[in-house]
Amino acid sequence: MGEGEVTNMTSTPDNPWGIRFMAMFHMSNDSHLFRTAAQLAAMEMRDSQKWLPLYEAKMVHQFDHRWATYADKGTDSRDVTLEEKNRPDYAPLPRYWVAEQEVESRLRAKGWSRRWLMGWRDICRSTDERTVIAGVVPRVGCGDTFLLMFPSNIEATAMACLLADQNSLAHDYASRQKIGGTHLKYHVKQQLATLTPKHYAPDDIAFITPRVLELVYTAHDMRPFAEDLGYQGPPFGWDVERRAMLRAELDAHYARLYGLSRDELRYILDPAEVMGPDYPSETFRVLKNKEMKLYGEYRTARLVLAAWDKGDKMNQEVTP
Repeated sequence: MGEGEVTNMTSTPDNPWGIRFMAMFHMSNDSHLFRTAAQLAAMEMRDSQKWLPLYEAKMVHQFDHRWATYADKGTDSRDVTLEEKNRPDYAPLPRYWVAEQEVESRLRAKGWSRRWLMGWRDICRSTDERTVIAGVVPRVGCGDTFLLMFPSNIEATAMACLLADQNSLAHDYASRQKIGGTHLKYHVKQQLATLTPKHYAPDDIAFITPRVLELVYTAHDMRPFAEDLGYQGPPFGWDVERRAMLRAELDAHYARLYGLSRDELRYILDPAEVMGPDYPSETFRVLKNKEMKLYGEYRTARLVLAAWDKGDKMNQEVTP
């Protein structure tokens, strides 16, 4: 499938989510449409149209639309600080801006009316801690390194489950076995193991949705996403420890939805823990090494297995 080409709009056995794909703006071919902040400032007195930020993949991470920002001059990017993420009014600065009418014309062509967008990073390297990096962003312009997906004929709560699935360890592990290069294009995305809408019982949706909501809705610009999920309150604070716990609970839940056992989940987290220290295979080595350096432990493994065990206990308590 070529970039910009769409899949079947309706739900089919091959496309149960009714997903259409799009690369909104090509960073090279569409560069004549982009303006820097300095150019916009010079045009201010003679241009009445509205300009939207152009998001690039580097600005987005899992459950985080404020991962990176450009400096004031728009030449170099940097990570968004924790102090900035704790400000619900903070939005990252893009390198470029694009006319709102250009964004809207492309979204109308896809029939997408929601006030937010969902997509994933095209780049996926072995040096990254995760392979599939999906996120939700405001209704803005997006470069072709952040590829967009448009599910159809489903509720926003189901879309929240789709997002959580893509960011789960179980989905990521399966994806790592499939992806051989450094790009996650449409033809590969279509082949990755993904749970269908029918996999989610009402109890699953009730468990997943509030966690996705809290992880995503950390700033005012994501209010439309929260409202589509039925939430009218203020953004959630950026609590690092709580976010780690919420993600671990989602990872454990998705491991169950994918039909894994506890030992299979342990293997996904770290094969050496199951097979022995001399076992040659690795899964999330970069993630593990990063956490060992930051926390002195493989925190994700501890939290996910604790969440699994908590789920086991709860299931035993409700089973007659």
